[in-house]
Amino acid sequence: MSSDVVAGFKAAFRGYPTGVAIISVAGPDGPVGLTASSVASVSLAPPALSFSVMDSPSALVIAGARSLVVNLLGAAHAGLAHDFARPGGPRFTPEQGWTTLPTGEPALRDAQAVLRCVPLHRVPVGASTVVVAEVTSVVTGGPDGRLVYHERRFLTERR
Repeated sequence: MSSDVVAGFKAAFRGYPTGVAIISVAGPDGPVGLTASSVASVSLAPPALSFSVMDSPSALVIAGARSLVVNLLGAAHAGLAHDFARPGGPRFTPEQGWTTLPTGEPALRDAQAVLRCVPLHRVPVGASTVVVAEVTSVVTGGPDGRLVYHERRFLTERR
């Protein structure tokens, strides 16, 4: 593939605003999570979503998990999204507002929505894995405004 196509592809999606989520799992050595801007609704019957993860240690744990939580973020979570997007950022601290679901996964108490999921399909694509997961439970929070990833920045808008 030509470098022009890769550069154009990056530029196209850098300028395409997306919502922001933290995908979290109960890993074998403790909770694991990362920021994702690739979450999309896939189906209503069954309720399903998709996301992709790059080839990193956290992504490998998430891609292989038997269950996971998609925490949809709002305007108050820009700092948290940044922390989970960079290696070595603070994760799962008490002041960040994490709790543990009865099924063992970490969930963000004040997320706009917490969607517990069970993976249906894992599709390797280059250095990424696309995960399609059935949503088994949903807890919605109050409206907090928007958090959007655009031009390599987290942008907020309060309601």
